[in-house]
Amino acid sequence: MPQPKHLPLNDVERLTLEEMRDHHPLPYMRERATALLKVAVGQSERAVARNGLLKERWFGTVAEWVNRFEKSGLAGLVIRPGRGRKPAFFPSAPNGQRRPRGSAGRRAL
Repeated sequence: MPQPKHLPLNDVERLTLEEMRDHHPLPYMRERATALLKVAVGQSERAVARNGLLKERWFGTVAEWVNRFEKSGLAGLVIRPGRGRKPAFFPSAPNGQRRPRGSAGRRAL
């Protein structure tokens, strides 16, 4: 069985993560801080992903959070711009409206 990943934290990092876990305005940042603190005390990424958070996560997700924290610090935990589904509303359209589907070739009779 693989050994749990060791995430060494200094006192400043630990206090910062605890403060973020308890008071950060973004819920996903509180969740990520919680996961990192649990990995730092010796729980495996798999155990944290399965039972350590409010919602079960894939263990690779927690491992990615740990890797990004090791490389970039707290900045690595923030969701990067351009991720996720793109909006269906196009503000560049006139009056913020989209043309209805199927109206391209129709004429008024």
